[in-house]
Amino acid sequence: MTSVISAEVAGAEPVPGGDVLAGNRDVAPLAPRARLFPSLAAVYRAQLSRARVARIPLLFVATFQSVGIMILMRGVVDGGSEARAVVAGSSVLVVAFVALNLLAQYFGQLRASGGLDHYATLPVPPAAVVLGAAGAYASFTVPGTIVTAVTGSVLFQLPMTHLWVLVAVIPLSGAALSGLGAALGLLAPRQELATLLGQLGMSAALLLGVLPADRMPAPIGWARDLLPSTYGVEALSRSFDARPDWAVVALDLAVCAVVGVLSLAVATWAYRRAAVR
Repeated sequence: MTSVISAEVAGAEPVPGGDVLAGNRDVAPLAPRARLFPSLAAVYRAQLSRARVARIPLLFVATFQSVGIMILMRGVVDGGSEARAVVAGSSVLVVAFVALNLLAQYFGQLRASGGLDHYATLPVPPAAVVLGAAGAYASFTVPGTIVTAVTGSVLFQLPMTHLWVLVAVIPLSGAALSGLGAALGLLAPRQELATLLGQLGMSAALLLGVLPADRMPAPIGWARDLLPSTYGVEALSRSFDARPDWAVVALDLAVCAVVGVLSLAVATWAYRRAAVR
């Protein structure tokens, strides 16, 4: 084919039987690169369809676990700020169980089984894979989180007037915890370690999110401030006040959003790192 191209450049006739494409001076353009948002939507729909089939029993377990924790805490917490912290922490715990724990296990299993090689061959940006999976797992937590928040409000006799804050708390906490879970699963060198890290992350969300902050020692309080779900818990907890300080609620949600962007960026970098190995 090289001789044919050289002959064409020199003005000579191509060799009979040569590559017919060599005589075509118009190079066919490559297919356009897949755009981020259509790719993200495709991955999101595929992951959500898969989650509906495989994760419904686990969502029931997550919801039952959070409701059970509130029932246990009802015996030692009567009301006030402690009750608000218990209900808010238990509600966000559903998000942590699915978006952090299960997503860490999913990406750990995907890396161990070679499933990342399949995604690497698809014409989709790496961010679409991470964001699509994270969004699907976070969306899957919506029913359980709402049921937990309503049940806790009835159990502790908290006002439900401002529960619409969950519209912001669920996606922002879900983004932060999903990014952390995906990063843990992709960076763990072994599948078993990814499962362990996911379990530890969920346990941290349980201990640091459900227990009232004013009863924790100072070092534990600092660790609580580093947990991505803390700011979603704080925003939801403040919404139970008779007259919430919306400026502080908005600040908590803004911090949660920033942490979510950072954690998803780290997860995208971890996906690129794992996919090329």
